[in-house]
Amino acid sequence: MAVEPGDIQWFSPDPRGIIPLDSFHLPSRLARVIRQGRFEVTVDRDFDAVIRACGSRQDADGSWIDAEIIDSYRVLHRRGFAHSVEAWRDGSLAGGLYGVALRGAFFGESMFHRETDASKVALAALVERVRARGYRLLDVQWVTPHLEQFGAREIPRRRYLRLLDAAMQVEATFV
Repeated sequence: MAVEPGDIQWFSPDPRGIIPLDSFHLPSRLARVIRQGRFEVTVDRDFDAVIRACGSRQDADGSWIDAEIIDSYRVLHRRGFAHSVEAWRDGSLAGGLYGVALRGAFFGESMFHRETDASKVALAALVERVRARGYRLLDVQWVTPHLEQFGAREIPRRRYLRLLDAAMQVEATFV
């Protein structure tokens, strides 16, 4: 996380936020949006646009995604570790998310939306993808009210480290 320009720090929150893959909750309204096919979902089609959009998003504390973070994740993307899930509407990027895939764990980093439900559709597609490929852990770092609606919960670091260790024993590929 970039705290100040040129000052990247590692954060390991305790408790840690995860979305349990076996109990992901898809709200019925969002399920309808997905069934209606309002968004086209792609993977790694425009990683740069997704991370730039996440970096330009301003919340109460501003964005932690500065140019150095963006450059670092671009390198991880080129090396096959960082990935994006995009939601498109009428040919325009409407929302998406990005994160890092390592063995059987996916570490969600950030998401954004320009249209209602676009980032939620991307998240649902991410969960479907990692489930289908045998992932064991979806790390969201911190639980927010937005993520709670999908079943995100906090777990103590000790439990998180056990789940992480089990996920690192799994051979899973994102693409």
